[in-house]
Amino acid sequence: MLNSFETLGLPNAIVRAIADLGFETPTAIQVQAVPPLLEGKTDLVALAQTGTGKTAAFGWPLLSLLDFNDRSTQALILCPTRELCIQITNDFAQFAKYTKDVRITAVYGGASIMNQISEIRKGAQIIVATPGRLVDLINRGKVNLNTIKYVVLDEADEMLNMGFKDDLDTILSETPNEKHTWLFSATMPQEVARISRQYMNKPMEITVGGRNEGNADIEHVYYIVAPRDKYRALKRIADAHPDIYSIVFCRTRRETQEIADALVKDGYPADALHGDLSQGQRDQVMGRFRKRIVQMLVATDVAARGIDVNDVTHVINYSLPDELESYTHRSGRTARAGKKGISMSLIGRNESSKIRTIERLVKQPFTQATLPTGDEVFTRKLTGMVERLQQTEVSEEIARFMPTIYDMMSDMDREDIIQRLVSAEMGRLLDYYRNEKDIQMPEAGGSNPDRGKRLFISLGKMDGLDKDSMKQLLVKQGGIPASTVLWIGVKDSYSLLEIAHEAADVLMQMMGQQRFNNRMIRMEERSGSGHGVGHGGGGKAGGFRKSYSKDKPYAKEKSYSKDFKSDPKKAHRKGSKPAFSSNGSKPKAKAGKGWFGE
Repeated sequence: MLNSFETLGLPNAIVRAIADLGFETPTAIQVQAVPPLLEGKTDLVALAQTGTGKTAAFGWPLLSLLDFNDRSTQALILCPTRELCIQITNDFAQFAKYTKDVRITAVYGGASIMNQISEIRKGAQIIVATPGRLVDLINRGKVNLNTIKYVVLDEADEMLNMGFKDDLDTILSETPNEKHTWLFSATMPQEVARISRQYMNKPMEITVGGRNEGNADIEHVYYIVAPRDKYRALKRIADAHPDIYSIVFCRTRRETQEIADALVKDGYPADALHGDLSQGQRDQVMGRFRKRIVQMLVATDVAARGIDVNDVTHVINYSLPDELESYTHRSGRTARAGKKGISMSLIGRNESSKIRTIERLVKQPFTQATLPTGDEVFTRKLTGMVERLQQTEVSEEIARFMPTIYDMMSDMDREDIIQRLVSAEMGRLLDYYRNEKDIQMPEAGGSNPDRGKRLFISLGKMDGLDKDSMKQLLVKQGGIPASTVLWIGVKDSYSLLEIAHEAADVLMQMMGQQRFNNRMIRMEERSGSGHGVGHGGGGKAGGFRKSYSKDKPYAKEKSYSKDFKSDPKKAHRKGSKPAFSSNGSKPKAKAGKGWFGE
């Protein structure tokens, strides 16, 4: 009797390899795509979510169709990232376990191009490549695409989102017109449709689920959290899910590293994955994540694309992606291979409209949830600990030590032993939540009573500063964590800031000792609510309650300098180089170009 994979028409060598991998039944995309692709006579556009078995859907037919007695390059697979490139190559190696003479070469940036050239010269029937590195090889004349019979575009929407449009056009123009092109994508934006029209011949179309629709096995949850509470909220989520195995998405490399470092410092099994890491470092991080040594992988969108780990329980959006379509790819890191998963988002009070947009995009409902209280977190953690104790197998080797243990504990009753065990295991967590305020969830679009202090600083665009360089200045010279900078509004001759309460006074005192453009920096606390745009703001004349400077360390006043009030531009020197050291020394580079020493 044929098994379910043999009914797809796959050769025995592929079926044997599938059996070794433990697959039981083909997924929907595999059932729909494999039989027509095995005929080798059609172009294909397949829309399916990440984690639905797309690699096998094109991998099994390719390995069945190619002539491995021929050393020429017959198939090209293009994908957006080196992680996905490596993952596809490894998957193909497993699929080809019982197929003779298969040579697959992975071509991606961050690794030796000379080694990749050498592998291609030896004869690679299949090249798996990122667009940028392949274009480099084409320009060097080191790869011949004239013999290509099949091109696979995997995660085509992501390649276009990452700016590979021109590279894809260059590569596809180098391949024969009579080839077959198989395009796999989670969404179908206009640029993907353009590729299908320009480079494909009457493609067959397959859609698993609704077009651009999210995975129905993913539960979507969001929490409205004040910016200053985001990190505390992340820790609370981790504590409330003792067996969490998650990817935490951040917007920038800097934020990614900061959050990962903070989690490690606070005792969580975390690590960072971003573009500043070398390929060796990235491989090491991913190895630790796959072994579950790391349970919270903090990553940027680009670095996390291509992560193929089936058991991720939670995706946590520490920040929503700038391109909302990327949410589909983020959430697709969980609920893979038919499993369930949760995608959580920490959003600001003014981001509810983005959630509504994403709901329409993925065609899945989102639930607004409340962060658990300290008691709820402790109860869940305690329950998890007891469950692990119940499931722990007792080693026979421990028996010979038990008499000594019984003797030492003879004066303790059952309740005393349990209480001491819980205190030893859970004391730190109990102490933390005893002193930790519950996180208040501000209403969407409403005011936030727990927001930071609003400050004025006498520096702006005329000093060569923008939001990023202003933030670096506050962190480097003000001595405060980046996470406490909640909002920055940079104007021509001044800026308005919102700083977490615990850091505001430190920042004012530190910056009041600094010089910039050979004059003292002036910082003042702003009264009233809202971010405002004028000097006074908040509906009050003057609008400032406190001011720091070197001459007046902490004077309660309602003032800014006479020159500044009459003509703010007099307080600045146009064209002068920024300098913020207390001795007035000049920086080594211009503002906005690395003059914070990074």
